[in-house]
Amino acid sequence: MTANTTPAPRTLWAYVYEIVPPKHEDDDRFRAIKALLDHEQSKALHAARTWTGRFVVDQRVARILIVSDSPDQNRAINRQLEAELNVLDTAFVMSVPMVVVGAAAQPLTVEAE
Repeated sequence: MTANTTPAPRTLWAYVYEIVPPKHEDDDRFRAIKALLDHEQSKALHAARTWTGRFVVDQRVARILIVSDSPDQNRAINRQLEAELNVLDTAFVMSVPMVVVGAAAQPLTVEAE
């Protein structure tokens, strides 16, 4: 008799970089940041990891939302993002990572652009 083993679902974590005053991802100065986000997502996909970064903008603040399979905020991508934000002389704060509730029940899907 063979036991049917299903791998345990990964815990997903989310955190944000808040940028004030708000900037939009289409702003030419943010192309380097968009490229960093896209590159890191591609690397994660090839390594069978979960990592995605998206801009979320409203009238008061812009956010870069990160969803990852790790709460670690001291990765190379974080240092690169912070360096780019500093080059742009943009004030930002980073939130603490939070568990994405219900993530195990819902697979993370990324829409193609």
